[in-house]
Amino acid sequence: MRLAEGRTQIALDAIRKLGNLSNRRAYEFSDTDIRKISKALKEAVSDLEKRFGSSTESSDSFKL
Repeated sequence: MRLAEGRTQIALDAIRKLGNLSNRRAYEFSDTDIRKISKALKEAVSDLEKRFGSSTESSDSFKL
């Protein structure tokens, strides 16, 4: 339980930090970049849900 809570909090904090990239005055990105980031996050959550149900292989790297 302790590990799950701590790791979940770290993941949530990292997602919030990604949200900071939305400041277009400080960062440059395209709509394609946003879609890639969103897709990667959604796939990671989907893989997480599958792993709790059954064992699957997944990619753990992300590139824009």
